[in-house]
Amino acid sequence: WLVQDAVMTLLSRNEVCPRSNLSLTLAGATLDPLAQLQNVKGLKAGAILRLVEGIIEGRSPSKRTPCAFRQIDGAPPEYLLPGSSERPLMALLPHSSQPEVYLKDLSLSCWNPPPGHRKLQGDFLYITAVTMEGRRCDITSCPKGFFLNRSTEDVFDPRPAQSSPVCHCLTDLLCHISPAFKQTFTTLKNRQQHRLFIAEDSCFLMVAGSSLLLAVILIMHAFVYTQPPDWNEELQAARDLPQGSLEERLQRDKAVLQVNIKALCFYIGTDYFYPPPCICRAAQRLELNGVQAYSDLEGLQGLHTIPTAIVDYRGVRLSAQGLAPGLEGSEGLLYGVNAGPQESPHRRRLLELLAHAAKSLSLQRHVVLAPNGHQVPLFTSVDAQGLLGADGRFYLLDVLRSFPADANFCPEAQTESWPEDYHANTDLPRSFPHGLCRLRPELMQAFNTASSLSVSESCWMKMEDLKNVPHLVRSVSDSRATAAVRAACKDVGSVSDILFEMRFNPNVFSPGVAFPPGESTSTKLQERLLREAAAFIITHQIPLEGCLHNSEAPMDGATLKNALHQRGINLRYLGHVVKAIVQSEHKEHLRHIMVRLTLKTKNELKPPFMSLHFLSCMLVPHFPPTSVGEDTKKKSRRRGRGAGASESTPWSTLTGAELWNLVCQDAAETYVFDSLGSGPNYLVEHYGLQKLSLLREFCLKTGVQVTDIWKYEYYSFDNQNKAPIGPEDIINMIPVVKHIHMPTVDASKVYQAAQLSIQKGLLDQAHELLKEAVYLYGRACDDLHPEAGYCHTLLAKVAYLQGKTAEARSVQLKAVVISERVLGFDHPNTIQQYALLGVYVYAGGETTLAQKCFLRARLLMLTVHGEDHPYTATLDVGLMDLSLECQFLKNAVRLNTSFFGPTCEQTALNQHLLAQWMCSKGDYRSAMTHEKEALTAFTSLFGEDHPQTRCSKDFLSTITKQAVKVERTLRQAGAECTEATVEVGA
Repeated sequence: WLVQDAVMTLLSRNEVCPRSNLSLTLAGATLDPLAQLQNVKGLKAGAILRLVEGIIEGRSPSKRTPCAFRQIDGAPPEYLLPGSSERPLMALLPHSSQPEVYLKDLSLSCWNPPPGHRKLQGDFLYITAVTMEGRRCDITSCPKGFFLNRSTEDVFDPRPAQSSPVCHCLTDLLCHISPAFKQTFTTLKNRQQHRLFIAEDSCFLMVAGSSLLLAVILIMHAFVYTQPPDWNEELQAARDLPQGSLEERLQRDKAVLQVNIKALCFYIGTDYFYPPPCICRAAQRLELNGVQAYSDLEGLQGLHTIPTAIVDYRGVRLSAQGLAPGLEGSEGLLYGVNAGPQESPHRRRLLELLAHAAKSLSLQRHVVLAPNGHQVPLFTSVDAQGLLGADGRFYLLDVLRSFPADANFCPEAQTESWPEDYHANTDLPRSFPHGLCRLRPELMQAFNTASSLSVSESCWMKMEDLKNVPHLVRSVSDSRATAAVRAACKDVGSVSDILFEMRFNPNVFSPGVAFPPGESTSTKLQERLLREAAAFIITHQIPLEGCLHNSEAPMDGATLKNALHQRGINLRYLGHVVKAIVQSEHKEHLRHIMVRLTLKTKNELKPPFMSLHFLSCMLVPHFPPTSVGEDTKKKSRRRGRGAGASESTPWSTLTGAELWNLVCQDAAETYVFDSLGSGPNYLVEHYGLQKLSLLREFCLKTGVQVTDIWKYEYYSFDNQNKAPIGPEDIINMIPVVKHIHMPTVDASKVYQAAQLSIQKGLLDQAHELLKEAVYLYGRACDDLHPEAGYCHTLLAKVAYLQGKTAEARSVQLKAVVISERVLGFDHPNTIQQYALLGVYVYAGGETTLAQKCFLRARLLMLTVHGEDHPYTATLDVGLMDLSLECQFLKNAVRLNTSFFGPTCEQTALNQHLLAQWMCSKGDYRSAMTHEKEALTAFTSLFGEDHPQTRCSKDFLSTITKQAVKVERTLRQAGAECTEATVEVGA
């Protein structure tokens, strides 16, 4: 019997179960845990063995015994344990002390804005501040700074108060009039600003900041600048900055980012929106995508697009666009169907730019018939127009149809050239609620890659008989090879017969577009290509085999949308994705994606602005309708709130069941999705959807802001007849903005070069490139960019692989901060960043802090999706030391088995870890069971000779022998006790 076995047997007793680091001593000497008890020197009858509790040293991994798992002080909260259904939101916030209070109130004065004669004197605005001492002060903002005036609540007197200094900064004036503000503000300034992340205290982002400064910035921003900036002129001027050197390019990228952010903040903050004549949401979104596509083109200087953003607010989609400059000279439009026949140097230059852009976007040059019968050559859709602005720049407008049509949703597409039984199996092609269905650029790239592989395979097959051709007939073989290439390019529809190049016509299947008779052959070829590309989505892109191997595991609606878009799948294919999962033999392994698809389908619907009633119907199955009189009374009680968009009376009087039927009908018509069931409880029971995730997705999608999180702590989703959210709980509607993402070209190129180096195994080279990329991102965007966060994450991984644990921890710490600030504290990427930080911190010996990181990630995971997700198993493996019963590791084994099967590598490794834990507890029978499962999986995955298989086999042999020894010892001990009892009785 080993010494360790005796210790584990004692640990199972109630008297010592809270302890976790015990050892046996004999005569003051600690016994070796792996030594045999019968071989211990000095151990004889009457000897006293003492059980001593040792000190756990978190930074000394060498102090840990191989089979002993250490515990941290205190058990994790119950809501974080596997199987818990409680989701408290209070835990999402850091447990800090009472927030620092600077002022009792800071707001605009009742005398604001200044009258005309005071504006002439230079008064910008008037501010009222109530200090902590109770003093009310009226402050004037002028070109010289800030000073106290003599105004009161009843009397307007803008003259400076006696002995009032003029301070350049508002905080200096507040420090002068309020000792309490001066003391608190001085403490804030003296705080160590570089410690954004306090690892010793918590795993939360701790940013030293002041809501006072934010309020002042917003006040000054909204009232001092009364004229809207020329968004287009500022952005185009920034884009035209020189790019000769690296320093110039960095300055240009930074200027473009700052101009775009400043213009967006102004337009959103001051309601400078320009609703377009077309209210179609799809048209606005496609216009934004087209502007993004032309903005991302590299090496294309001289072709400009109008800066665009779309804002979803209170159920209405608005467009914000920069003002296009007037036309230069008398030439009018230079490009477009309505431009007319003309020839000028400016037109030739614009056509050169459009030809270069069309090649980068895989668009084909084609000819269409204008309304007057003239043939017009185009490189874009018929809607696009090109002009020379009054500022001397070439502009391309109306780019919403920049990409080719999706033939699956074009009634004009004939059914004769589709694959066999395509319409019967997919019910495609069919019409869609809007006629603006276009292919995504990711799909076009994937289709081109597949076609290129097809060309290569076809050429090799046709040239197999040329491998052994003699040298004398090489000319003949070369001609045969050329013929094979020509035939292969013709088969796939390449625009060239000597090299592979795919181009698409964006005007094919567009209603109202006519082509000249001479273009009939090219048009038929383009129709065939678009049918093949549309069928490619169903046959190649929608099958989700990659999700079976955890390469794509969306956690919420945003990550699901990104995963689909990366494969070129539009959201209108949600019903087909669901159908593919339901018909798959691995549908149980893809249930986490099914949950996100169901949730995404509901949130993509466009209900009118009735956030409270719609949300209540989603959360409560039998929510009653709201009567008109009662609704009017409730609205009359809401004093002090702005008059928002009123709810439509016919919608607000619907019951929950009636509204749910309308949602199901909309889902069936839009997405061919008929699995929403009879109500929200059906989704909860059938798909495992949790209502908290539904509430989160709804708020993110619509911009609804509910009351503060401390009150929400007492909300309950279990009540079947009462909504957890009332009218007073919706406190704000935040605009949801989609805008153009400005690339950081040099930093992105270096980052991509580092990724290629990693693929080649050149870690040292990748490490240097990633450090350079981090520097460039910091120069261009101050690290506040998603790509900067990804670059930090990859740099930390490379440093960890090189054994630089301290560097990996430091860099990953910055990646967590960037992800929280840029993407949000509950974004799925933030969850992954916390998990990686836990890995690097644990490698540095900080076990307690690492477990806090994993617990934080698990809490966010439970809030965003729930426990039934493959990534939860990954987090639970990092938390296996936290539970006396090893609940987290057992839950990881259960999740991995259910998602990936018993022979998956993750499942096998978890079984091996669980067998080690069982062995450390003295439960050899259970350890043998789990290790046998691991050995079976390793053998099927790697074979008999793999090191992991041999390791598992050796460990199984060891614990089997140990189990036999323990059983034999126990039997002998029992026999000796029986004999002793018989002798005493005799």
